[in-house]
Amino acid sequence: MAAPLPPIAVKERGKALLSRPTLNKDTAFSREERRLLGLDGLLPATVLTLEEQVAVELQKIRRKQDPLERYIGLAALQDRNETLFYRLLAENMEEFLPVVYTPTVGEACKRWSQIWRRARGAWITPDDQDRIPELLHNAAGGGETRLIVVTDNERILGLGDLGVGGMGIPIGKLSLYIAAAGIHPAWALPVSLDVGTDNKELLDDPTYLGWRKPRLRGTAYDAFIEKFVAAVAMALPGCVIQWEDFKQQNAIKILERYRGTVPSFNDDIQGTGAVALAGIIAAINAGGGSGSKKMNDQRFLFYGAGAATLGIVRLLRRYLESVGMSADERASAIIAMDSKGIVHDGRSDLTDGKSELALSAATLRALKLDAMSGTATLEAIIGAARPTALLGTSGQAGAFTEAAIRAVAATAPAPLIWPLSNPTSCAEATPLDILTWSDSRAVVATGSPFEPVLVGGKPEAISQANNVYIFPGVGLAAIAGHLPRIPDEAFLVAAETLAALTPPERASIYPPIAQLRVISRSIAIAVIHAGVAGGWAPATSAERIPELVDAAMWSPVYRPYLPA
Repeated sequence: MAAPLPPIAVKERGKALLSRPTLNKDTAFSREERRLLGLDGLLPATVLTLEEQVAVELQKIRRKQDPLERYIGLAALQDRNETLFYRLLAENMEEFLPVVYTPTVGEACKRWSQIWRRARGAWITPDDQDRIPELLHNAAGGGETRLIVVTDNERILGLGDLGVGGMGIPIGKLSLYIAAAGIHPAWALPVSLDVGTDNKELLDDPTYLGWRKPRLRGTAYDAFIEKFVAAVAMALPGCVIQWEDFKQQNAIKILERYRGTVPSFNDDIQGTGAVALAGIIAAINAGGGSGSKKMNDQRFLFYGAGAATLGIVRLLRRYLESVGMSADERASAIIAMDSKGIVHDGRSDLTDGKSELALSAATLRALKLDAMSGTATLEAIIGAARPTALLGTSGQAGAFTEAAIRAVAATAPAPLIWPLSNPTSCAEATPLDILTWSDSRAVVATGSPFEPVLVGGKPEAISQANNVYIFPGVGLAAIAGHLPRIPDEAFLVAAETLAALTPPERASIYPPIAQLRVISRSIAIAVIHAGVAGGWAPATSAERIPELVDAAMWSPVYRPYLPA
């Protein structure tokens, strides 16, 4: 039996204590605590355990049939009692992950101004840019902020510019950090850089809560981001910054500008790259794709050439190099296409990082793709390129047609066909269609959650390439290991660690979501080990690394209170 936790001295009394979500226990306050802390008469007579409270809250949430109502109910619980909220979420992650994050969070972001109940996090506009440290201090409320998830709200999931509603993303991501990796709630700060919106519907809405101006752009925008990063470095030295849901051009620029100066990363680029790579490794090892279990027998076709594809390709290339593939082999193994066809260096329209994805003229000829014009269909390119894996990051629902899927199925015995776009409404195809049109031979992973599909009369679970497998562990490593920067190698290590934790069956591309705390801990330990060995983490003995990680992991349990 674990030793009793030592008590905490609290200054708050009575209603003030009940109004602090980080301290509130609701009906779990003991009779002695009620007497000492001025709570007598403020609570019903029965004292419940945390486990009993979880059971009660589960009944309340499960009575709500509408996913958005469930989201609102969970948000209300988080605003009232954080320990209870995170205990419920951690123990029921598979059930509530689609509620606190994609796809339900997308609907919450669209209706943010209507469902907003209570202030959470920091809201910073261009009018505030000369006093950002003050705003960060106000939002932290005296807490020791070690992790910020920040968005400028312009590219929320696959839904576009949602203005101030994008705050739902940092709040959701930090909820997952806390439940999945044990980041202490007091260390986590969601931030909205509310630089306006070009969404006319929002600007015309009298209930819209955001900064009512056109979106800040150009040098003024760059200067605002510079002031934000400088303010974080000054007011919160060592604080990890996770960039979230920025438009592709800004996402790439910000990542490259600050990755070497502050511990920061972009989850849409690097987190997506790592979770996809982990799934690719696990699927190929289990006989997916060409069936040979060899990486040099695979060819990857990406439908979509945005930030997500860039993140996946960057890490995939590093991995292919690490397993001994030559530069020529790596060049011909990865093909990207966008709305104008194959991305190659003969095009004059390559912007926003697409030049990194471009095939050379020599590779294009070697693959016999030089005849593929800009008007070539996906089906035609599949027929010519003969990929063993088709990955969609386009945000175009239904882009993987029956003809395209049948064409991929004709090139490989167990093709990887992954519609990775979020939310569910933007998926390039449904798992049911993919399995039907591939004669149940495809290995499927999606970006959003889907219900199991009947295959041969038996339900088959659909693997979700969810970044929650990656970013909590990397963030935990950065905090516990005091990383001064977070290079791509950290995400390569995270991907390999996750793949090694995946069951060997072909149907399981990822481990169970219920194991997230174990997964995050394993990734954090592996990343710090790699950082120490590679010189991008402070020197630490190998024996001490697990202790550092465990010391940084908070568990949602009640501590006894004494008056301060």
